[in-house]
Amino acid sequence: MKILQVTWKKGNETIKHINKTEISWGIQLTVSENRKLGSYTCTVTGEEEFSVVFHLQVPQIEGREKPVVSYEGDSAILVCKSHSYTPIAWTWYMTNGSEQIAINDSLMLDKYVIDRADANVTHLKILKLTKEDGGAYWCEAAFELGKSKGKLKLKILSLMVPLKPFLAIVAEVVILITLIFVFELYSKKKEKRAEVEKEFDQIEQLKSEESNGVESNSARHRKV
Repeated sequence: MKILQVTWKKGNETIKHINKTEISWGIQLTVSENRKLGSYTCTVTGEEEFSVVFHLQVPQIEGREKPVVSYEGDSAILVCKSHSYTPIAWTWYMTNGSEQIAINDSLMLDKYVIDRADANVTHLKILKLTKEDGGAYWCEAAFELGKSKGKLKLKILSLMVPLKPFLAIVAEVVILITLIFVFELYSKKKEKRAEVEKEFDQIEQLKSEESNGVESNSARHRKV
């Protein structure tokens, strides 16, 4: 059996101090500063070679994958969480084009409210929503070894949006009533025209009968 060779690296730097046993090769790290963070690779070389990568980083912040949806004139609450570790501080940012602008207590007090009731959770409440409030927001958690960000999206809908199905139904009803009215109007006109034509036929028939009667009397007088 071929002897296994194990190499540990951080980036391109080889780590020499390896804790070796009969069935394992490990390294022990005391992460007391930011430069210890990063990707660590363990490569095992024998009959075949394979590698395993470990990522050492600050805790990930839980935001929200789906957009938060609200309506114009209403308010919205964005939430970020850090489950495993407690941040030293939280900071909220809003996106203006490619720029991120920090939201703090001095920025539009009647527009933004930041709730710090729980150290592991932060809430950003946005009041009096307008179309311009829609877009991307970031929450940043500061830890002793670095910072981590979570992204949230806010989508603002017009008040007309929930009314569209109702307006569509109303439009269909109006069209249906209009069609019924036009059909009834057409039917009445058709009936009236039929009555006029019937009266005209009756008058013509009477005229024809009177004409035939006159001709018959004339013929009798001639015979006499």
